[in-house]
Amino acid sequence: MKVLVPVKRVVDYNVKVRVKSDQTGVDIANVKMSMNPFDEIAVEEATRLKEKGVVTEIVAVSCGVAQCQETLRTAMAIGADRAILVETQEELQPLAVAKLLKALVDKEQPQLVILGKQAIDDDANQTGQMLAALLDWPQATFASKLELADGKATVTREVDGGLETVALALPAVVTTDLRLNEPRYVTLPNIMKAKKKPLDTVKPEDLGVDVKPRLKTLKVTEPPARKAGVKVADVAELVDKLKNEAKVV
Repeated sequence: MKVLVPVKRVVDYNVKVRVKSDQTGVDIANVKMSMNPFDEIAVEEATRLKEKGVVTEIVAVSCGVAQCQETLRTAMAIGADRAILVETQEELQPLAVAKLLKALVDKEQPQLVILGKQAIDDDANQTGQMLAALLDWPQATFASKLELADGKATVTREVDGGLETVALALPAVVTTDLRLNEPRYVTLPNIMKAKKKPLDTVKPEDLGVDVKPRLKTLKVTEPPARKAGVKVADVAELVDKLKNEAKVV
């Protein structure tokens, strides 16, 4: 079984994001970038499935600038066998990424696509669902447990009311949640091995996909600073403030 794992290069989650002075976007100059944490979970899950003997090949995919090769090398250090970079300077929006991934799925013919439920930069939570719709494949989002057997994927999903278990006929699309696993620490030997693994580069036009943005960002601003809290003497004063000042009671 072949698994396709899309990964995205984002500002590292430990970095405090700064907005550009002209409010056109987020400042990423000289900022540490890393793999989207949810995608890292997806790569780890694919690797665990391979270690169980269920999966035979893992193909990591990233769409974006040339520096995304670093993200793909990290994916291969975790356990991916090879990687594909769809290189473009365009600002990629979820629909464009989904179309690129569909073109690669048509070419690679994987039986499963595992990707993060959302990216921590735009928080769109759309690419997996759009990809499943374009492919007309069954999908399971927010997966906290994944099992493959007899041509089916059994997925436990995290929903508002608790947990939901669904069974999907393969091929299928699965998006990962935080509780699915804890990604392994990438060792130096595996980093060195990843440098020798194949990494192919293609352009969107090679795949016949138009990636021009459909939406335009007008302005990006930082959230307003939170007001300082106050100490109250007793429960009565707390209730009074909640009722008369916050007006939530």
